[in-house]
Amino acid sequence: MDSTNRSKAPQPWRAGWGRMAAALLLFAAGYAAANRFQLTHAILYRWAAGDRASAIAAFLFMAFQGAVFLAALLLFPRRWATALLALAGASVLVNIGYSQIVGSLLDDGSFAWMIGEARQAGHAAGQFGDQFLWVGAQVAAALALFVAARAIARGGGRLPWGKGIAAGLLALLIFPSILYRTFEVRPESAERSVYGLGWDLLRAPPPPPRDPIDMAPDPDAKAPRHIVWLVDESVAEAPFARLIAPGLAGMPHVDFGTAAALGNCSAPAQVALRSGVDVRRVTAASDLRRTPSIWAYARAAGYRTMLIDGQATGAPQNLMLPPERALIDDYRSMVGGIDTDLQIADTLNAQMKRAGKSFTYVVLQGVHFQYRDHYPAGAIPADSPVGLQYDTALRWSKGRFFDHLLAGVDREAVAIVYTSDHGQNLTPGRLPHCSPEAVTDEFRVPLIAFLPTGEAARYAAAPKTGHSASQIFPAMLGWMGYDRAKAAARYDRDLDRPTARYVWFGRTVVPVTAGGDIELTAGPAFPGAARR
Repeated sequence: MDSTNRSKAPQPWRAGWGRMAAALLLFAAGYAAANRFQLTHAILYRWAAGDRASAIAAFLFMAFQGAVFLAALLLFPRRWATALLALAGASVLVNIGYSQIVGSLLDDGSFAWMIGEARQAGHAAGQFGDQFLWVGAQVAAALALFVAARAIARGGGRLPWGKGIAAGLLALLIFPSILYRTFEVRPESAERSVYGLGWDLLRAPPPPPRDPIDMAPDPDAKAPRHIVWLVDESVAEAPFARLIAPGLAGMPHVDFGTAAALGNCSAPAQVALRSGVDVRRVTAASDLRRTPSIWAYARAAGYRTMLIDGQATGAPQNLMLPPERALIDDYRSMVGGIDTDLQIADTLNAQMKRAGKSFTYVVLQGVHFQYRDHYPAGAIPADSPVGLQYDTALRWSKGRFFDHLLAGVDREAVAIVYTSDHGQNLTPGRLPHCSPEAVTDEFRVPLIAFLPTGEAARYAAAPKTGHSASQIFPAMLGWMGYDRAKAAARYDRDLDRPTARYVWFGRTVVPVTAGGDIELTAGPAFPGAARR
């Protein structure tokens, strides 16, 4: 071989200490950027709290994961390294995106919640666009540092490679995730956690069957022919009372005042509403997937069941699992732009004029952020304060809704309850709802009912405070003809009295793993901390 050919042949790796040190520094900077929330929550916070043993253990586990990632990054051939960076970048993007906005680490319950709320991605992008840009910049910076570290380290010549090294590196890449799921080591690093959490969800056991109901309705009860449960989206009690309630003065109804939502996120609140909550005995070990759902009670009372969703197309949302979905006779998606709720009101109005018995649970479109998506363009200046945007959206969503809903309806034949899944924190710069440290405004929701004269009289002296959305379930069972005392003992008091106990659920409203706990807060005080 001549000297020219020898000069072009791959050379053994001979990087000096300076080159390797530079590569390590670049990689460490990229790894810190990718895992800054893991490092902050699992190491710095624990160290500051005096839990130094846990902080050191977390640091060592993070260092091990980083070393494995670095070894693969440097030794993999170009195509393999490109795939590795693509997968790592996607996981880091989800991690930083979640932690940047929510302020906590991604876990299995939160990941399941994110998947369930995927349809709200467009709203989130509009509301948090500036933060998403910052997230993208962080991910891009981390990936650029990884690429630079690889380039510098490999610039010293050819690194060793072969089948044995490939098999060993692939095994090492998987090993930290196995350790994480086998021993008490934390946290799982950002470049791998999405895939580990995805695996956790894939191997989760199927939802259990619902328990059968053990109450029978009174066949002679004067139950309304049509019962409608309206669950609005992001409607807070104070703006509703100020803007919408005055327009209901000429419509006989019962106003229960401010009620406490069962969660400050949509999916947990909706699951709890549909499942019913035994507020006196519910614990973190409870599984709302097992309780008899409202659909089972309605069916047993002779009602045809219907779900109308003004937010989603395709399969039902809000953790509607197959055992529950099987009890719904008619599912309708009714997404129709800013007039969706008005169209739903017209549909319900026609239904309530028909013969037969029906129970309908309605997920209204409401006023989910970003609020300017819910009223006509140009209705107010584009740079209006968030409070004005919210008020404008609420007026458009509900200003004519109840007129359309009740026009010409025989009020003695129908029972309608209206509430919202959660309230809103309209403080500028704060999450409107679903924040990790929920404030009271995220739970304050309206609660009104349009009832036959006899049922309305039962609530004439009902208090205007102290109610919880958990009381709707037992009250509705009474309207269907079930024994009111049994329903109240099993779930919560009827709406003629305050709740027996406030409860609310976090994102992990159902167990992700067999025997797992749920996020539950319960007590005598109205949910949420004071507004900051």
